[in-house]
Amino acid sequence: MQRIIARALRPLPILLLALFLCPAVWSQTTNAPVEHETELYRKLKSLPGVVEVRDTRGDSQMFKESYEVMFEQPLDHQHPNGEKFRQRFFLGHNDYTKPVLLGTEGYAARGNSGGELQRILGGNQVTVEHRFFGRSVPSPVQWEYLTVKQSADDLHAIVTALKTIYTGKWVSSGTSKGGQTALFFKCYYPEDVDATVAYVAPVNLAQEDPRVTRFIETTGDAETRQKIEDFQIALLKHEDEILPLVKERAERRHWTFAMGLPAAYEYGVLEYPYAFWQYGTKPADIPAADAPVEKLVEHYNRVNTLYYYSDQGKKQFEPFLYQAFTEIGYYNYDITDFKQYLKAVKNPSNLVICPDGAKIVYHPETMAFVYHFLQYEANHVAYIYGELDAWSSTQMQLLGRTDAIKIVVADAHHGARIGAFSREQKELFYSNMDRWLGMKVNRQ
Repeated sequence: MQRIIARALRPLPILLLALFLCPAVWSQTTNAPVEHETELYRKLKSLPGVVEVRDTRGDSQMFKESYEVMFEQPLDHQHPNGEKFRQRFFLGHNDYTKPVLLGTEGYAARGNSGGELQRILGGNQVTVEHRFFGRSVPSPVQWEYLTVKQSADDLHAIVTALKTIYTGKWVSSGTSKGGQTALFFKCYYPEDVDATVAYVAPVNLAQEDPRVTRFIETTGDAETRQKIEDFQIALLKHEDEILPLVKERAERRHWTFAMGLPAAYEYGVLEYPYAFWQYGTKPADIPAADAPVEKLVEHYNRVNTLYYYSDQGKKQFEPFLYQAFTEIGYYNYDITDFKQYLKAVKNPSNLVICPDGAKIVYHPETMAFVYHFLQYEANHVAYIYGELDAWSSTQMQLLGRTDAIKIVVADAHHGARIGAFSREQKELFYSNMDRWLGMKVNRQ
């Protein structure tokens, strides 16, 4: 997944007057009062592992009650009595017996925003922040415990605890890296949920999967591919003129570059087609190769690939890069047509933005297990992809050996959703969800 910048959770306003006028029950170790201690609040506080509960009612109109919860987890689930860290999840509650949508984040969580699948299920939502992201970061960071299996163990612990409260059906779902997280959870704990909906979740089979680069070289029409390449070459040819303009913008945003701005700039140029296809940039928006330098820079800045190679971008996404290069895979760049123009980058690899000092050893057995399990054993899974999304290049390949479906949305990119399905695709999706859950889901 092209790295997706997570929006910060909005701070909640604290009404000081309420502290004096209303008796308040305070959640553990937080400054947010729970003004009316509800049955659910008491249930959450009593769950083993729950160390903090914060009332977030008012964040969403979709739920009767909502909470931010910190849950204590073993750093290493193989040694449950060892070091611990706190993992954040959000709970949106409507009814104890209605379905629970388990949102499996791949990055930091930003609350329960609902969405199409929550409306389809019409129940509750639990969104779990991925370990080592957001507020769910152990101290000190020990990278060797950021694994697919440890993350699945985290989810299993939270789901097991919450199932003592919620008796309805459970559906896990995530998008992009969060979709991968949902699939990994399915592989290790196939009975924990009744169905899984994985949006735009790649299943990479190498540390740098060549299928992604092959997609870049073959997707779309020849005219668009040529226009992309010509734009990249123009950016490299005019690098000396463009760098001062790029530097000015970076300084305004307080970005720094340990690798050097020229190297970061060139990486951003190489990254451009991946961002183009993932996010659906319009071919008409690409400047001509002979456009003024200012036009080239304007478009380069809009796509914003430079940020990923800044120190700030690296810090934000380094847990993902660690996972990518140790287990879940990523991609590299074919520089055949650019080699003569590159000045600062000679042998590009996104290994350069993995965490400093972390031991990077790729474990192919993880994705080999995942791929085999998904093909032969994972039932009640819906895979959703965008036809023009770069990450559809490593989409799951089904053999017809499982009770699962795959839907590829025509002309869609990384934002492929159920709402964009054709009539036939919607019927396929809804009928299978009805059958898997033993209930009639809402049609959208």
